Amino acid sequence: MGQTINPNGKEIIKVETDFCGQKLSLEVGRVGFRTTASVIVRYGETVVLGTAMLSPRAIPGMDYFPLSVDYEEKFYASGKISGSRFIKREGRPSDEAILIGRLIDRPIRPLWPKGYRNEVQAIATVLSLDPNFRPDVIAMIAVSAALSLTGAPFDGPVAGLRIGLKDSKLQAFLSSEDLGRGGLDIVVAGTESGVTMVEAGANEVSEEQIVEAIKFAQENIQPAIKIQKELVAKMNVAKQEYSLTLPNQEIQNEVTQYLADKLGDNLRKPYPERNELIANLKQTTLEYFAKKLGEQYSEVASEYEEAFTFALHQDVRNEIISKNVRPDGRKLDEVRPLSSEVGILPRAHGSSLFTRGLTQAMNIVTLAPLSFSQLIDTMEQNTEKRYMHHYNAPGYTVGEIRRLGSPGRREIGHSYLAERALIPVLPDEASFPYAIRSVTEIMSQNGSTSMAATCSSCLALMDAGVPLKAPVSGIAMGLIKDGSKTIILSDIADAEDFAGDMDFKVTGTTKGITALQMDMKVHGLDVEVLKEALTQAKAGRAFILNHMLSTIDGVREELSVYAPRVVSVKINPDKIREIIGKGGETIQKITQESGAVIDIKDDGTINIASPDQNSIEIAKKMIDAITAIPEVGKIYKDSQVVSVLDFGAFVQILPGKDGLVHVSEIDDQRIDKVSDVLSVGQKVDVKLIAIDDKGRLQLSIKAAKKDLNNDESSN
Repeated sequence: MGQTINPNGKEIIKVETDFCGQKLSLEVGRVGFRTTASVIVRYGETVVLGTAMLSPRAIPGMDYFPLSVDYEEKFYASGKISGSRFIKREGRPSDEAILIGRLIDRPIRPLWPKGYRNEVQAIATVLSLDPNFRPDVIAMIAVSAALSLTGAPFDGPVAGLRIGLKDSKLQAFLSSEDLGRGGLDIVVAGTESGVTMVEAGANEVSEEQIVEAIKFAQENIQPAIKIQKELVAKMNVAKQEYSLTLPNQEIQNEVTQYLADKLGDNLRKPYPERNELIANLKQTTLEYFAKKLGEQYSEVASEYEEAFTFALHQDVRNEIISKNVRPDGRKLDEVRPLSSEVGILPRAHGSSLFTRGLTQAMNIVTLAPLSFSQLIDTMEQNTEKRYMHHYNAPGYTVGEIRRLGSPGRREIGHSYLAERALIPVLPDEASFPYAIRSVTEIMSQNGSTSMAATCSSCLALMDAGVPLKAPVSGIAMGLIKDGSKTIILSDIADAEDFAGDMDFKVTGTTKGITALQMDMKVHGLDVEVLKEALTQAKAGRAFILNHMLSTIDGVREELSVYAPRVVSVKINPDKIREIIGKGGETIQKITQESGAVIDIKDDGTINIASPDQNSIEIAKKMIDAITAIPEVGKIYKDSQVVSVLDFGAFVQILPGKDGLVHVSEIDDQRIDKVSDVLSVGQKVDVKLIAIDDKGRLQLSIKAAKKDLNNDESSN
């Protein structure tokens, strides 16, 4: 390997450490000369480039932190070319890449000071992929290291681990196969002092085991955090000067004083009454200051709006911390009012409407043959996905006007969480050979729509007759932290989410957890706090599940009349060619004559699908005929003569299987000319009397006639 010359004349700096049994290295100065910061991270054969770009000044008028974190998967990293016939270059990121981008973003975003308005862009590009483990946490380290090297006010570094169970023991960097077999797939990210993000899929795992995994991760990420700090020290990174866009304290004091006797008990009402009171109070407040300031108000109107929102959030926090009172008057562990229905859409295969407070989710389930499964073609995977959950939340669900478009990162993230919640309880493909699409249409939002999507999905799947192993419910938890005091809230609404310090969603059955997502807004939480939240969430999940089962207490025994019926037939894989036929001629004939959809798998499994049972029977009979093995001694009735020769005739007893009836086997009497008694197209009964060593079939008309006559006489 040749030598890389740094055009800046600077030394290439590299640091290394042992990380979960392999060498982790971070290298600066080899590539990315014009970035604010760039770092190459290597672990095994995985190589990730982390880059960070930082604008030198805050963007004027910006009312949010303009941070973007992206994850770029490259097919070349795994030695692949895209399987698409038409597009070979990487374009729009796959859903998987978007989800990993969110996975990296979530533990990093809370670690910036409030009011920071410099634009920041971080990109993790996978250059080489070790197939033995997933590269997402290495990408997270690359992004964290690059941001740390910018000198920006990033309170990192962070690191993460993806952990599973192998031989019932927690282990990091497992293969996808081992993760699938172990029943736990959890990613934990954190700083030196605490956990900032958790995401998990689990096969009904206990709360205790989840806590154990979080502790395991928090301990084992420390070398990756330490090495980033070592790199920053070696690079002698200078701290960037910056300014914060903070609320005008004088305006804040004015608004807070004006609202002093108008918040608290005055707004403690159930939703939607509380929302209406807030809307009226906001209008009154802004009108008051507009009248007070006159023409000057237009220049500071947005600051007064921000001050009102801040005062409202502080009021929510203060009421909870000082009085243990929530905005709508609920107890800390109380769930909002619930209602649900199933079977609400007559033509849908399964449907439901789940309402919790002002949050409402409609779900529609559609069943189809397995050939309708989604093809997944990414840097890491080339597979099929038979269960798909899609989530939609237009602007009207929050009372806003928004342009309709393709789903964003939030929609894709919520889709994935609700999908992951149900996967552990779905029937396997062999017992339920269907592709399943579950679509959640959010009707109204006021906190935790992803958990409403989970509950409505479960109800609709049960309504559709999908034989779930167990029903699943989900709940969103919140947290308010003030000094040493920590209060955990069950079933948080928007007001508590906006004012709180944690958004934590957990789904599961009565046996255990199936999915988990924790996002901290503070700079890391102790594991014991998360343990308490999990325990409180378990009671909330049980309460919601009991309500769901009061609506539908089990899976419907019959599928919808509009859903296709699917019958599986197993054949010898060597026979697949015969089913397909030359140029697909045979399979097309079966489909046309039966009206059924035929799906053939490489292992010889054939799925026959149709809403009409008769269509299935026709297709099955045709397939059975093609794959049947000729049996010596069996009589084949109404077999067709396909050719007539001087020495006999060839008769087709099964599709593609012809045998010879020698002239001596046509009748007991001598026949001089075969064409005198047999003609092409004629239907005859024949008996298979022998199969020679070359597989040729020897048939007899006279033997068949004799056996049939004997049967008739005996009857």
